[in-house]
Amino acid sequence: MADILHRIGVQDASPQQVYEALTTVDGLAAWWTADTTESDGLLRFRFPPVGGFDMEVLETRPAESVRWRVVDGPEEWIGTTIDFKLRHDGDYTIVLFEHQGWKEPVEFMNHCSTKWASYLLSLKSLVETGRGAPAPDDVQISDWH
Repeated sequence: MADILHRIGVQDASPQQVYEALTTVDGLAAWWTADTTESDGLLRFRFPPVGGFDMEVLETRPAESVRWRVVDGPEEWIGTTIDFKLRHDGDYTIVLFEHQGWKEPVEFMNHCSTKWASYLLSLKSLVETGRGAPAPDDVQISDWH
């Protein structure tokens, strides 16, 4: 198994502020993809024209962590889990990100790692400035979007 790991620090923000951006449809739509909805107990993230992902929320602990499981999307993502762990450290809230359980480190994983980094910087920007860069306004890195 292979994992994607990232760490960012969100300045002058409480873990609760970051947590809210990770657990509300409005928050998620403001940093990951504008086409975010919730229905039938699933978070649905769409990235036109390439597709999207459906996530089951496995765990939320206010101001501490969020954990999802991918139940629909690209084959490489199905069954993987996505974790955000939050902690306060001085003037920062540290976000430890893990996208775990990839069956093998295929090229698509490299692409997704770069995209996750750009979206985590969008999360940082959203909480620090009030403005993120969600899809479709995100950084385009290839024809995979």
